[in-house]
Amino acid sequence: MEKTREPLQTSSAPVSFRNYDLVMAAFVAILLLSNVIGASKRSFVDLPWLGEWSFGAGVLFFPISYVIGDVLTEVYGYARARRVIWTGFAALAFMAFMSWVVVSLPPAEGWPFQSDYENVFGNSWRIVLASITAFWAGEFANSYVLARMKVWTRGRMLWSRTIGSTVVGQGLDSLIFYPLAFWGLAGWPPEQLWQVVLSQWFIKTMWEALLTPVTYLVVGTLKRSEGVDLYDTDTDFSPFARS
Repeated sequence: MEKTREPLQTSSAPVSFRNYDLVMAAFVAILLLSNVIGASKRSFVDLPWLGEWSFGAGVLFFPISYVIGDVLTEVYGYARARRVIWTGFAALAFMAFMSWVVVSLPPAEGWPFQSDYENVFGNSWRIVLASITAFWAGEFANSYVLARMKVWTRGRMLWSRTIGSTVVGQGLDSLIFYPLAFWGLAGWPPEQLWQVVLSQWFIKTMWEALLTPVTYLVVGTLKRSEGVDLYDTDTDFSPFARS
């Protein structure tokens, strides 16, 4: 059960929400696009005193999905965020299956782009497994920490729980994805792999901190629009519980 607090309490909790489906769609869209376009590309920046520092290109946009995940849990509660996480998980799994089917189909004679398709969409089973596993674990950890911290802080200091949950969730995501996907592969020496893990964790957390004003704006707007402020005081936090 989810508890509603004043002054946004309504006479009865709404059966449906005005914007929940839109937030879910935005979450899934960013999740899929960031995994298709930027997940496996390694880039770098030159830092003073440190020299060349590697990072995964997907870090530029993927953290937005965590911001939306924070908004979902903060506004709609853990149970509804859980539904969205499972929806994203299913979308990632189907995307991996569709990519495998399309890449595996024999190209028509004279069609010159098969190698391009294989390079872009032909992810190995390791990358697919790593991506789905890291997403699942990281998102559920993020949502759980934020929901718990909201109760502990009694709804105050939104910034502390959005950033705190991201430290845990994004850290777990990076720690699972890169070693599981690339450990032992040519072009990924161990020292560079851990450098990417740490840089991903740091950059994702900094993204969350920089987007805090946007998070405050979106959360406030949605709470006023929906007329609720949900607290997970008696929620079953199992990822497999029925919403």
